[in-house]
Amino acid sequence: MRGGAMLSQKLLRRAAIAAASCAGILAVSVATLWELDRAFPPPLPAELTVSTEVQDRDGQLLRAFATPDGYWRLETRIDQVDKQFVDMLVTYEDKRFWDHQGIDVLALCRAAGQFAASGHIVSGGSTLSMQLARLIEPRESRSLGSKIKQILRAIQIERRLSKREILERYLTLAPYGGNLEGVRAASLAYFGKEPKRLTVSEAALLVALPQLPEKRRPDRNLAIAHAARDRVLTRMVSSGLIGEREAARAALDDVSGLRRALPALAPHAAYAMLPRAVPGEPLKLTIRKSVQEGLEQVARDAATKLGPRLSVAMVLADSRTGDILGEVGSANFFDASRSGWIDMTKIVRSPGSTLKPFIYGLAFEQGLVAQETLIEDSPVDFGGYRPKNFDMGYQGDVSVRQALQLSLNVPAIRVLDAVGPARLTARFRQAGVNPILPVNEAPGLAIGLGGVGVTLRDLVQLYTGLANGGKTHTLHDGTEPTNAERTTAIILNDQANWQIIDILSGVKPPEGALQRGIAYKTGTSYGYRDAWSVGFDGRYVLGVWVGRPDASAVPGLSGYVSAAPILFEGFVRSGLATVPLPGKPPGAFTPKREELPVTLARFGAGADGLVQATPTEPAPTIIFPPDGARVDLATNSADATPLVLKLQGGRAPFRWLANGKPLVGIDRRRTATWQPDGTGYSTLTVIDAAGRAASVKVFVE
Repeated sequence: MRGGAMLSQKLLRRAAIAAASCAGILAVSVATLWELDRAFPPPLPAELTVSTEVQDRDGQLLRAFATPDGYWRLETRIDQVDKQFVDMLVTYEDKRFWDHQGIDVLALCRAAGQFAASGHIVSGGSTLSMQLARLIEPRESRSLGSKIKQILRAIQIERRLSKREILERYLTLAPYGGNLEGVRAASLAYFGKEPKRLTVSEAALLVALPQLPEKRRPDRNLAIAHAARDRVLTRMVSSGLIGEREAARAALDDVSGLRRALPALAPHAAYAMLPRAVPGEPLKLTIRKSVQEGLEQVARDAATKLGPRLSVAMVLADSRTGDILGEVGSANFFDASRSGWIDMTKIVRSPGSTLKPFIYGLAFEQGLVAQETLIEDSPVDFGGYRPKNFDMGYQGDVSVRQALQLSLNVPAIRVLDAVGPARLTARFRQAGVNPILPVNEAPGLAIGLGGVGVTLRDLVQLYTGLANGGKTHTLHDGTEPTNAERTTAIILNDQANWQIIDILSGVKPPEGALQRGIAYKTGTSYGYRDAWSVGFDGRYVLGVWVGRPDASAVPGLSGYVSAAPILFEGFVRSGLATVPLPGKPPGAFTPKREELPVTLARFGAGADGLVQATPTEPAPTIIFPPDGARVDLATNSADATPLVLKLQGGRAPFRWLANGKPLVGIDRRRTATWQPDGTGYSTLTVIDAAGRAASVKVFVE
């Protein structure tokens, strides 16, 4: 009895010693493995080396650049990939992925048993974590030692990354043949789309390719790729992930043997963004991908029709924000014969007649003209400067509306002489556009016909004012310095601005084009070097330039024939819904010709004595109210009083206008009264018998 008790105690002591020894060994082993894990961590960089991406305003890929080692490797998140593809991948490669800690013991035992029974590898037993280990640290051979190392690395990876992170790294690094890595690059190259919405057939092919990416490349081994896809479909049916009918339908889909180029949209802007690239962060432009695709296709098609060496540039902007939604610097970036690498949206060229709307706009603003004011189109000499019309002919007396719609040169220069070239260029600078003049020359009348340098961007920026009630916005596409100043400015007041819109909206569309509710203007530079067309609806402005980048002449080139059809096609292919043009603002006045006051019936001075001033008379000047004054007339009460208007100088009789609308009657006195119909800013203008005008702007309270 006693002996048995002593034996039990000895056994307990030995068991305790053994347990303590095992625990110690285990602790030492764990500590050793911990130290080894710390000493030899897996090569897991915080950020993968991926392709630099340039994205549009909505995050869609416009352009990707290969990695320094020449791979197309696009960073991939799970939410960028079709969920069914992820389910198929996990089912096919590692069905217990979400449960194990890096190794699937059951899968390894199955693989070992199959190898022992058959003498060759039937299935690998590798988990996605093990495959990621192989991708980040390629093995030199398929030896047992390499397999063990891969297993240990998988355990290390599982300790450092979440399951989602492991899967996303696999989706970014998995090989798909050639220099394609990652499911996004593969989907774009083989299907021409992001992997967000894959068909069952497409998903099955992308699951199959990484096992033998070179052997199964559909662009080189189409039959093998087809068979590999079908095996994945069969496995998905046996696992219950998809039904037999769905798999059968997917098996009927063709596997394309085409490898497409990755998106390369907006190349000029994309290259301009490259210096700002930060690893792992996409670069953003204000461009909208669908708009850019449409404009680039229009430019390519148009250049093909126009002939060799000719290029096309286009800029489409949102007039309310200044955002550039599409910009085409050349017809084809890679076409050396057209100097495609030159961004013609930023090259200074002669704008031809495209500045004429702003000349007439200033005249409307100053009360010098109405739409039906007659103006003479006949030979004239401005101190040695003799402008001629494009067709070398003359129309005689025409209305201001006709003169602008027909883009007659002589009437435009007559009006510019009245409003002043310096005032026109000052208004441009106020709107953020700095026209380039010949060295040491002041603004002259020639600027009205293109004797000044501007860029396509400049023109579109000016025209955003016409589309936006007279207010321009600085254009931007995302390539500008982060501290670049963005300005808004008034190019024309709203009444004058609407008059120009009303005239340009009546310009006849080019032959074969549909009227889309847009207003537009064309221009052709001297010597047939540049053809322009700029148009707008109630929100979007599109500018088109056509010509040769080397500025050589192109016989027959013109804005109406060469550029205007591209403008109308560009609006169609942009996919943007047409926004109605702005309506008539309060105070805008469009009298018939017979309703015009004498001072607006005919523009300018002539030998016949009509509206002719003498140099001895001072021009009229409004002395009350002063410019910029705030006047309290109690307009919202029953005690509202009229505002007394006073002027000096000028030749009687006088015509007063409030916001472009003539006040009743013509008066020979130098005083008048005006009863405003509401509060806010108003422009008061007086015109004397010689056609000279003065204006002030007041705020009525």
